[in-house]
Amino acid sequence: MVNWSKIDTVLLDMDGTLLDLRYDNYFWLEYLPERYARQYGLTVAEALKWLQSFSNSLHGTLNWYCVDYWSEAIGMDVEALKLEVRHLVHFRPGALDFLEFLHDNGKRCILVTNAHPKAMELKLVASGLGDYLHARYSSHLFKLAKENTGFWGKLQQEAGLDYQRCLFIDDSLNVLRCAREEGLPHLLQVLQPDSTLPARPRSEFPGILHFDEIMPA
Repeated sequence: MVNWSKIDTVLLDMDGTLLDLRYDNYFWLEYLPERYARQYGLTVAEALKWLQSFSNSLHGTLNWYCVDYWSEAIGMDVEALKLEVRHLVHFRPGALDFLEFLHDNGKRCILVTNAHPKAMELKLVASGLGDYLHARYSSHLFKLAKENTGFWGKLQQEAGLDYQRCLFIDDSLNVLRCAREEGLPHLLQVLQPDSTLPARPRSEFPGILHFDEIMPA
């Protein structure tokens, strides 16, 4: 699935690729609705319905990922709330072994995430992921989400990347499709971003459940 002799740099998504998406799903679908309901005198079901409607109106934009935007919009400190449940930040199964494999084989490892810088740093510290990275980029630096046209050109210019020698791994179909359109030939999709949920269907991209599928025996 991967010809490692042709890959110098691995570009890695964070949430749902290296880190288990269970943390984010729990925060946005359970913890935040409970706290929002408590603050505004709603039922949890009412709070969840409103938050999901608001989230859907932002989907595909950078504000969807922006901690500061959400905090102002809902009148709550989202960063502080995320910190309250940071103990739930965990690597996906096999992710640490894969990062060590990349290190042992001299591959440059770069994080490319839509997460807001505050959320990114929280998770890097909570998980220890930062110790394995050569560089890290939040899409907020470029004022474009990874699924927005123009993002990958800006990243290439900023990081000095040769996309012909890069492997990019993500769980989002929209992000992978944008990357393909902007010149990244080596793409992989993570099919089970949340370890507590069933795997997603396979798509037009090569897909993996676990990183050991692309690590030589």
